[in-house]
Amino acid sequence: MSPERLWLLSIALRNRGHRRAALWVKKLNSVIYHNSLAPGASVSPDVRFGHHGFGTMVHSNVVIGKRVKIWHNVTIAVRARSGWNSEHGRIVIEDDVKIGASSVVISPLEGSLRIGRGARIGAGAVVTRDVPAGATVVSQPARVLERARAEAEADEVEES
Repeated sequence: MSPERLWLLSIALRNRGHRRAALWVKKLNSVIYHNSLAPGASVSPDVRFGHHGFGTMVHSNVVIGKRVKIWHNVTIAVRARSGWNSEHGRIVIEDDVKIGASSVVISPLEGSLRIGRGARIGAGAVVTRDVPAGATVVSQPARVLERARAEAEADEVEES
């Protein structure tokens, strides 16, 4: 059984009042696919995972629209103060969104975040603000922070 079907089953069980069974199915999904998919999320039945959604984490206050594709190691989390009711924030992912591998979508503290229809989140991107419909979000360009010592010494010798 796919991780999507197990997730949808855990959501259906929770919605019917079978919380223990929903948590059991969630844990089974976690053991098989190494993910954490909350049964409290609202998800379209045609959600898809790349690479079986390995390492994917989705918070319970997330709404996922139709034809959304989520690759592996993605974190979608709502930030709330400890002890606060979990209804203080929400992430809404509209239809036809693609979320690349190892991306992080995290809401502002006690706030909400919306990813517009047809948006694309590049691999490794960190999203902390709303994304307009049709937009593409990518991470910062790679840059060298520290070169290897031997390389730096060789450059100094050449300059002398």
